[in-house]
Amino acid sequence: MGLRSTKIGLKIGLLGGSFNPAHAGHLHISEIALKKLGLAQVWWLVSPQNPLKPRTEMMDFEKRFASAVKAKGQNPKIKVSDIEAKFGTRYTVDILRRLKAKFPHYEFVWLMGADNLLQLPKWKNWQEILRLVPIHVFDRAQFFHQAVSSRAYSQYKGRITYHNIRKNPFSATGIRLTKR
Repeated sequence: MGLRSTKIGLKIGLLGGSFNPAHAGHLHISEIALKKLGLAQVWWLVSPQNPLKPRTEMMDFEKRFASAVKAKGQNPKIKVSDIEAKFGTRYTVDILRRLKAKFPHYEFVWLMGADNLLQLPKWKNWQEILRLVPIHVFDRAQFFHQAVSSRAYSQYKGRITYHNIRKNPFSATGIRLTKR
């Protein structure tokens, strides 16, 4: 999917992930972010392979991409992208560098669920990610206390904004477990 626009100064939310599979929870936080943050678009960056997850638990990239296209529904402001596969990037910091170079007139913000905030210090060059873009974290059931007391949140409150929202019960892990 091509990510381009003729408008300068667009504020774009980036939701990266495995989307293994994509689900209503991804759509839920994307739609909230669009409204709450005044975003022009949210780009779902379907990762070819999350470095922190075993390949054996991962559906094929094409299936995960198709699940994202289906899950986003008819919302024209949500774009599903395979740009990480095209760029050959594996890490968030690398895709952020590439996107900022390719789209220098866009303002990017990173979107994530609270469960991912706990993992952030395990990401490659995680502190650089926080220098490149602000992060907006959306509450997920059972993760609030852990997330707001996490190392990343306590060190970088100025770059991380926590949004306490109506929670969506869907999770990719839960979906995979019910299909077994």
